[in-house]
Order: sequence, then C-alpha cells, then structure tokens
Amino acid sequence: MTHSPMVAVWEELGGDPALLPRVSTVAREGALEARLPVRELARACVAACALAAAELGARRAGLPEVPAVRVDDGAVATAFVSERHLQIDGRAPVSFAPLSRFWRTADGWVRTHANYPHHRARLLAALGLADDATVADVDGLFAERSAAEVEETVYGAGGLAVALRTAKEWAAHEQGIAVAGRPLIERERVGTARVRVLPPLDGDPLLPAAGVRVLDLTRVIAGPVATRTLALLGADVLRVDAPRLPEDPDAHADTGFGKRSTTLDLATDRSTFERLLATADVVVTGYRPGALDRYGLSPEALAERKPGLIVAQLSAWGAYGPWGERRGFDSLVQVATGIAATEGSPDQPGALPAQALDHGTGYLLAAAVLRALTERSEQGDGRVVRLALARTAAWLTDGIEQDEAGPVERDEAAPVERQRAQDLAYHRPDAWLAERDSGIGRLRYALPPVSFAGGPADWARPPGPWGTDSARWA
Repeated sequence: MTHSPMVAVWEELGGDPALLPRVSTVAREGALEARLPVRELARACVAACALAAAELGARRAGLPEVPAVRVDDGAVATAFVSERHLQIDGRAPVSFAPLSRFWRTADGWVRTHANYPHHRARLLAALGLADDATVADVDGLFAERSAAEVEETVYGAGGLAVALRTAKEWAAHEQGIAVAGRPLIERERVGTARVRVLPPLDGDPLLPAAGVRVLDLTRVIAGPVATRTLALLGADVLRVDAPRLPEDPDAHADTGFGKRSTTLDLATDRSTFERLLATADVVVTGYRPGALDRYGLSPEALAERKPGLIVAQLSAWGAYGPWGERRGFDSLVQVATGIAATEGSPDQPGALPAQALDHGTGYLLAAAVLRALTERSEQGDGRVVRLALARTAAWLTDGIEQDEAGPVERDEAAPVERQRAQDLAYHRPDAWLAERDSGIGRLRYALPPVSFAGGPADWARPPGPWGTDSARWA
C-alpha cells in the first residue's frame, strides 16, 4: 500500500471524493498487528462500506448531507476475527479441520484446506490414502514429494493444496501477473433498463438497503460477510444452498446474522429460483468461476435475463488466468501470494492475524453493491462487480517484493484517515461483543464494524438453523 488505502478504495468504487471528509477514525495500537499493513486495509474496507451505506441512505432519505462515518479500530479488529469470537451455548467453534494446515514437503511447504468432507475426501484420494488416514499418514507422503507436485496432484483431483511462494515468485507466476493487471474492484455497467424503484426511507435507524432483495449464493466468509453486511443495512437477504452441500453449522452461525437460509436444487427446481430472480435487485455469487454457468447463473447470463440486476461475483484467484477456475480460500491465497512467507519466512511460514483477505474483500463487495445501488438510482441500469481474494492480496502486498522479511513501511498521511479522537490501545474485544438468544442457541458474537450516524448498531435478527426457511421473499 503505497498511498492512502481509503482514498484508493473510494476512487475504485467511483465515489465522490468530496465525501471523504465525512469519515473519521478511532485508531487503536495493538489492533491487527502484522508485518503487512493489515490494520490499514481493514480500516479502509470497513470505512468505504460505511461511507457507501451512508451515501445511499442519505439519497433515499432525502437528507441534506451524508451522515458522518466513524470507524473504530477496535470494532474492526474484533469483526475481522468474528469466527474466533463466536460461541454457541458457551462452545467455541473449531475453525480448521486436522487436515487443513501447513505441511513440510521435500523442498518447501504446502498448505491444504479440507474443512468440508468432500474436500477432505478429494485430498486423500489424490494421495492414494484411505478415508481413515491420519495426519501422520499425510505428513509422511508430503515429506517425500515436492511442493509443486503436491499442488498439481491435489488440484487435479479437485482438492485444495497450494505451494508456498514468496512475493517475488508470485509476481513472476502467470496467475500473479494476470491478477496484478486487474483493478481491485472491477465494475461494469450493463445495459439500460427500467428497474424497480426503491421507496424513500424515513425509519430509525436509517437502513440504506431497506427493501433491497438479495439472493446470496456464497459460502465461507468473504461472500457471507458481504451479504451479512447488506442484511445489517436492511436488505432482505435469502441465502440459497444446494441441499447436497450442507454448510458448516458454526460458519453459518457466524455469518448468518440478518439473513434467511433455504436450500434449492437448481438441477431440478429452476422455476423456484427464476421466480425469486424475477424480483431480485442483487445476486451475489461466491462459487469458483464457471461453477454456476451450467445453471445460467454466470454474471453475463443473469444480467441478460434480468435487466437492471446488480450481480456481484467473488472468487479466490480471479475469473481469468490459468488459475481462473480453481477453488481457493483465504489461507491458501496467503500462501500463494507471498503473504505467508512475509509474515513468517520461506523456511517457516506465518499467517495474517485474521483471515483479512476474506473479511476485507467481503466489506469491499458490500461497498461495491451499495455504490451500484446508488448509481442505479441515478442511471437506471444494472451493474456487474467482481472482486478476488488474490487481488485484495496484491493490494495488501504492494511494495513488499524488495524486502520479503522486513516490516512494510506504512503511509498514514492521508487527512481522511487521521484519527479525530483520543488514541487508545486495543487490549480486549469485550466492548464489541454481544450476546443474544437464537434458534440455534445462546450466541456470543462480534458486533458489526460498519457504523454511521443514525445507522443500525446490530442485526435485526440472529441466524436460524441452516436451510430451514422457505424459498420466498420476506
């Protein structure tokens, strides 16, 4: 990050720079400490989302000025590890399965992801191991193979394993080159169409996305964080999952706030989905590029079938380049792009203090949708927006190629990001945690970090059991 993150993000969103002074920051030392400027990335992503929400809310409510946005590093740092703070009836969830970890290979390191049963099965099948294989069994096989061999073998079998690379190595990689050549936030205007006009707002709190209908076809942190944020802001968010791919209950509990959840087999019940799509304002997809195309759910097909629709596509590696159709998760993107080598070393990889690529990209995705809704209200046409975890990683690691091991110099000179409140330290997350009852138990959870004057402070509803809601709008 070689210049003001907030200014850069707001520019990529197409926002009016005159609104930037509406943002103030409470800076807290100790929040999201890392070699890389994680705190600055997190702060900018949340601030941009909050400012986009305040802008849309002011427009719909007819306010004379955009409400002031206040970003607190404590709230941001707590929310960026919301999955770690979650408790269900006093029980803390398990974030990573035993086979989701770093492994030493004959010439370096790989990291695998096997939290879902089908990913675990594919990993073991690629290695020729039985379903009851242990960590020691896998460890022994990896130690005999090169990292590149493991990566290609496991991906070839539909599993997930990524070799550790330095930032220099990723910058020279064909996918790294493809990612670096793209904007952080890709925005495309699609056609011109008459769209459903959203009614004016007059409620308290101010809910900028009230009345907006969002179809949520996402999984695992980034996409669900985006739609969880839209739900906070008043959107009617309906998450749709295939019945044969149940979500991890703890992941659903963390990111299901404010939403309803249903299951739908698109192979046998397209009519129900098309009925939902007919009155949707936004569709958010988070599956690997191409995975939904056979159902007519590519961004292009959706935009053509439903003029005026806002389509937000999230991917791990970007929908282009040789890895464009590969699966991926935050932890794997950190390993490929040089982040793990920078936070640790090539000999002993480390990790960011949060799954910041997931959370940061989630807030950017929500911000892009909110800005698209504002632009649609002015111009009456649809939008396609695309973000990728690997592109967010490129933004975070900008400038580290020359010094892999040392701390990255931060640029905090932008006036919009100067703290306007007393400088405080971040010691404990208690001030940004809450508890409430739900249909899945007593929840302790992180409060939303998106905050503006007159806006919501918490979600209107807790998550319910996964997949138990009707496939209809509220």
